[in-house]
Amino acid sequence: MIHVVLCDDHAVVRRGIRDTLSEAVDIKVTGEAGGYAELRELLRSTLCDVLLLDLSMPGRGGLEVLTGLTETDSPIKVLVVSMFPADQYAIRCLRAGAKGYVSKAGDPDELISATRTVAQGRKYVTAEVAQMLADSVARPALEAAHAALSERELQTLIKIASGQRLSDIAEELMLSPKTVSVYRTRVMEKLGLPTNAALTVYAIRNNLI
Repeated sequence: MIHVVLCDDHAVVRRGIRDTLSEAVDIKVTGEAGGYAELRELLRSTLCDVLLLDLSMPGRGGLEVLTGLTETDSPIKVLVVSMFPADQYAIRCLRAGAKGYVSKAGDPDELISATRTVAQGRKYVTAEVAQMLADSVARPALEAAHAALSERELQTLIKIASGQRLSDIAEELMLSPKTVSVYRTRVMEKLGLPTNAALTVYAIRNNLI
């Protein structure tokens, strides 16, 4: 039996994933969490072979959770289930320690197959992601500048480029406005961009929004 824990801040999404996995007789959902704090407590007392992890959550984001599990040598295998485009996040997640990356909008059968593959200790990648991995190895020098951003910096870039104010971003990410301002400054320095307008243009050109 494969024991699965779901971590997504939307109850409707968790219910949909749970219903999909319930069709597999060899997979059992043992717990659900809506964020990092809840997940941390849950994993202390719940069987978990595979963690199905969303990226966009309030507080500590999915990539930060993934990095934390990797750094502590956790035996839990992570399958990222996200609405973010694979061409922007899949490789980043795999490099951070994820065993696989699938879209929330994908075929339900793919989610079941991916969960089984990851539980066996193997990586699950779609043909699209496999091609991107091959391209990244063949042409590492062409990697986008934003690949050097941290998860929080990338989130800040996307939200600013989408027109959100720093105060709104801070509230959504459960951070102080000062901290978000620091992330904004770091993003501008790393990308060599002088204004919010320039951030927006960069995000559009790189299909981040």
